[in-house]
Amino acid sequence: MTEFTPKPARPAPLSEVGLLGWMRKNLFSNISNSIVTLLGLYIVWQVLSWAISWGLLNADFVGNHRSDCDSGGACWVFISVRWNLFMYGFYPQDSYWRPNLAFILLIGFLIWLSVPRIPFKKVGAILSLTVFPVAAYILLYGGMGLDVVPTHRWGGLMLTLVLALVGIVAAIPIGILLALGRRSTNMPAVRLVCVIFIEFWRGVPLITILFMASVMLPLFFAGGTDADKLMRAMIGIIMFQSAYMAEVVRGGLQALGKGQYEGADALGLSYWQKTNLIILPQALKIMIPGIVNTLISLYKDTSLILIIGLLDVLGMVRQALADPAWLGYPAEGYIFAAFMFWIFCFSMSRYSAYLERRLNTGHKR
Repeated sequence: MTEFTPKPARPAPLSEVGLLGWMRKNLFSNISNSIVTLLGLYIVWQVLSWAISWGLLNADFVGNHRSDCDSGGACWVFISVRWNLFMYGFYPQDSYWRPNLAFILLIGFLIWLSVPRIPFKKVGAILSLTVFPVAAYILLYGGMGLDVVPTHRWGGLMLTLVLALVGIVAAIPIGILLALGRRSTNMPAVRLVCVIFIEFWRGVPLITILFMASVMLPLFFAGGTDADKLMRAMIGIIMFQSAYMAEVVRGGLQALGKGQYEGADALGLSYWQKTNLIILPQALKIMIPGIVNTLISLYKDTSLILIIGLLDVLGMVRQALADPAWLGYPAEGYIFAAFMFWIFCFSMSRYSAYLERRLNTGHKR
């Protein structure tokens, strides 16, 4: 009988399950990756420790003057003292309740339209597109018994939200119509007009459009006629973003297979029935990332209105930094402005991801 010699036991396979398994696979898979990971963690720790110490532990939060900032850290007193300026611009202080109420109405309609369990979505959409704009205009500008507040006194985050909201609401339907017109095969004149419009506005920087709307456009008006500066900026932003939105929509329309168009024609649907019931619902679902990306770009581009003398939240921060009483605190001001932009852009991005998951019907490749 031959003698049995046992083989040496093999080491257990490394687990790739859970957090430790993921770290072992992606961060510490070999010596070089481990060194890079440790070096990166050290840099992150140094940056975070300094940021926490400067921005929180050694920061000043309470006070009314720069003399209250004596700890050596961030001076958030500058933000608290100028809070109303950053939020409302030069809007009358005794009328702050008006933009606050308009903002509450906006949040209410957004919740109504975005939360799936709330019923009567069509009613909410109709009211948000008809009643809310009128109510917001009366609250912000005046009329119906309210004192008139000229638009040159608007500013801060309020002005940023007004420009972004008006641009978003107007650019989407105009962009859809331009995209449909550009893809039209039976109306060459309409197609030519749409192509010229899209290529013209896409070929000019927004800062140039705002400058032309503020300086050159009044030269074409009759004597004594002067359009509101904010209205001119809104028109320029809407036209500019509509051209970009049209190209996003056109990409979604071209992503659909010919079978969708042929199936709609086989059912005997008219052009508008086919477009509204079959083509656009599928195309808009495909276009969600592109549409939200364009809307985020629009929100950030509102800061360019500084060139025509309108002060959004970033413009108000820059003006406050020029005050001799608060010289030397640019970091706090720009961090605050960046946070204001980030929180709204991040919210739009997250809601976009939620819509993609909710509307996913198994067409992933």
